[in-house]
Amino acid sequence: MSIFLGLVILASLLAICYAAINFYSVKKLEEGTDRMVEIAKEIRLGANTFINYEYKVVAIIGAIIAVVLGIVISWQGACAFIIGACMSAAAGYIGMKIATYSNVRVTNTARTTKKLSDTLKVAYKGGSVMGLCVAGFALLGIFLVYLIFGYGLGQINDVKNGVEAINFLGLEAPFSMTISCYSLGCSVIAMFNRVGGGIYTKAADMGADLVGKTEAHLAEDDPRNPATIADNVGDNVGDVAGLGADLLESYVGAIMSAAILACELFSRKVNGGIVFESAFLEKLLIFPVAFAALGLIACVIGIASTLLKKKLSDNPHMELNISTWVSAGLTAIFGLALSYYIFGSNAKDAYAAFKFGWVSPWIAAVLGVAAGIIIGAIAEYYTSYDFKPTKILAKASIDGPALTVTQGLALGMKSCMAPVLVLGAAIFGSYLIGGIYGISCAALGMLSFVATTVSVDTYGPISDNAGGIAEMSYLDEGVRKITDTLDSVGNTTAAIGKGFAIGSAAFATLSMMNSYLYSYTAPEIDATAINLNVLNPLILAGAIVGAALPFFFSGMLIEAVAKAAEQMVEEVRRQFKEIKGLLEGKAMPDTKSCISISSQGALKEMRVPALTALIFPVISGFIFGAEFVGGILLGATISAIMLAIFTGNAGGAWDNGKKYIETGAIKGHGKGSPAHDAAVVGDTVGDPLKDTVGPSLDILIKIMSTISLVAVAVFSKYNLLDWITGLFN
Repeated sequence: MSIFLGLVILASLLAICYAAINFYSVKKLEEGTDRMVEIAKEIRLGANTFINYEYKVVAIIGAIIAVVLGIVISWQGACAFIIGACMSAAAGYIGMKIATYSNVRVTNTARTTKKLSDTLKVAYKGGSVMGLCVAGFALLGIFLVYLIFGYGLGQINDVKNGVEAINFLGLEAPFSMTISCYSLGCSVIAMFNRVGGGIYTKAADMGADLVGKTEAHLAEDDPRNPATIADNVGDNVGDVAGLGADLLESYVGAIMSAAILACELFSRKVNGGIVFESAFLEKLLIFPVAFAALGLIACVIGIASTLLKKKLSDNPHMELNISTWVSAGLTAIFGLALSYYIFGSNAKDAYAAFKFGWVSPWIAAVLGVAAGIIIGAIAEYYTSYDFKPTKILAKASIDGPALTVTQGLALGMKSCMAPVLVLGAAIFGSYLIGGIYGISCAALGMLSFVATTVSVDTYGPISDNAGGIAEMSYLDEGVRKITDTLDSVGNTTAAIGKGFAIGSAAFATLSMMNSYLYSYTAPEIDATAINLNVLNPLILAGAIVGAALPFFFSGMLIEAVAKAAEQMVEEVRRQFKEIKGLLEGKAMPDTKSCISISSQGALKEMRVPALTALIFPVISGFIFGAEFVGGILLGATISAIMLAIFTGNAGGAWDNGKKYIETGAIKGHGKGSPAHDAAVVGDTVGDPLKDTVGPSLDILIKIMSTISLVAVAVFSKYNLLDWITGLFN
């Protein structure tokens, strides 16, 4: 299987090298006027300061977790955790750096060329660095874990030979546990990046909008607004660094869920006395990693097919879609060849319940790709102002903010049904085709071209920042019109990306849930007999508590944003009142105080929600045991899927409804009108929903599943409920 490990390192290095080329290609472009350079420097400094301090906090927490894993699980698991955390942190940091370099260069390209197509290329090239680093670093970490622990230290051979890896506590610590710890490392960074960055960016955004727009009637990113720079900093730490770490974690979770399940299926069959060839286990282990590697190579081709064109069209949506479709199409073709190469000569495919032989894993993966595309299209329908729902929402603003909010809530709630039907069909279909392993393949398929989807996603906040720099630099309206066009498309692509993230989270979590059940069930029990019986009062109680957890978690996030935003509002009002000549443009605002408020608020408020996701299932396990935690995972997954779709689509629609009014599409109700003010209120309500709550929920369910899978070996044997029950027996 060394050829496949070679493929993985080749794909990861290819992506990282191409990202480096694009990084320096963007950086060598001109920044523009002195005013533009000064503003870009302020944004860059604010973003660097925040993320450096955030990473210090996360490093301390990560070190504590690594020590605990080393003591309770294994030193291999602790090392894998550190590798995962480092890969996720590196991708987020590099993505944020290129965003703070490319934003001003996008503005300058629009200023000097006056061409939408040229500006699009710079923005997408900047976004591609993030996308390529996400997939490249994720696969590099997986390669290291497989090479060092799987093959170098013989953990894969131990699984194949039925050797039980027992730690000094007498608990099993096999290869599946090591790769679970790698996934956990990625998840921890993603949680803190998403939560911290989300609180930062929305506190600044809400403060800037509530006072600057609705009270002072200033334009978007007006240089007189003290919170504007903080808002632009937030785009980089939240929508770029947070997004990158989020989807890297989703990507790793999809790949690792298949590998973990393969180990558990093999152990279950062998312990049950069923002949399961060890060579087939290795194929099940290597397939998801190799599939992801081929998908990354396809993404490099797809991204290059757009960036290497001499001239792009003035239709950014079409150009970005072409890049995505090329990546997805090539991934499907490469995946078919891989599936035949790995499984075509093996007649024992019944081990994994492959209904259509060697092609089954590929069909399941394609189902995942199709489900992701359809869910993305549904998200686009509900959030783009090219379609009816958002247009209706925008027109509701004519009658005031109450109807804007009410209509947005209705839109978000209604938008849950269609994607859930698609998700349910894909889950059941992939199960019929390839069993539980097929569900993992569907998750893998949905995120197999993640490098391109993240590139498209990241292009959005870069364009948004570029518009802010144009406004604060007093450039002509033509520049802002170009950046606003790019930003509008970016809002829609972001909603599509969030659909992919929550869909893949559902697939990966379901796979991990099966591995979780296998981990604490007696090894002689057949896999088909293992289930979560919701009629069991303990499991039902866990499911009810689990269903409430995403709401509790979301409430903490919204409250955290509100607290920081309240301080921001007070500060902006103070400056408008106390700095003479500020509103007349004769004095400059104190932007550093607003950056400080957002930074301190985010760093203070991010800890409790993030740690809740880590600690809650573990504490529950040590009190009530493994079955209760299984119920929690079930309830939380179902609840979080609905809530994530609702918040993402409602927030996206509110944002684009505001932009629809700003285009002048509703006659007599343009910028500065009461309808626009009402739309701004709706957008402000939606901001923490779509950019803080929604993206954090898919991390919530995956990090809970991963930490539960890692810790179940301990709390399934040592918990308070079993001890109390034992006293009465």
